[in-house]
Amino acid sequence: QVQLVESGGGLVQAGGSLRLSCAASGRTFSRDTLGWFRQAPGKVREFVAAISWSGVTGYYADSVKGRFTISRDNAKNTVYLQMNRVKVDDTAVYYCAEGDRGATRENEFVSWGRGTQVTVSS
Repeated sequence: QVQLVESGGGLVQAGGSLRLSCAASGRTFSRDTLGWFRQAPGKVREFVAAISWSGVTGYYADSVKGRFTISRDNAKNTVYLQMNRVKVDDTAVYYCAEGDRGATRENEFVSWGRGTQVTVSS
């Protein structure tokens, strides 16, 4: 099973930017879709963004559309989440995950990282 390791989290001021990375270790990505989810304190984990193998098709939650961009580099076995114009409400633990083609629901992803904390201050 692919192990996914997130990095790039930290503290950022509202309106600022942050880029998260998720690298696969052990072997290459084996499924079509890579996604990002997040879980804020006291809330359920929610979908943020997903990207297909080709990198052409991206899906976004309405709450981040126009501010976040997901991308991937298959040669580096890495997926990224560029977060711009962040808001306090973006504070959460961010997880990357691997799933089959078209996956956007949590139960459609089979491999998960341990998460990286993003904290947005006002």
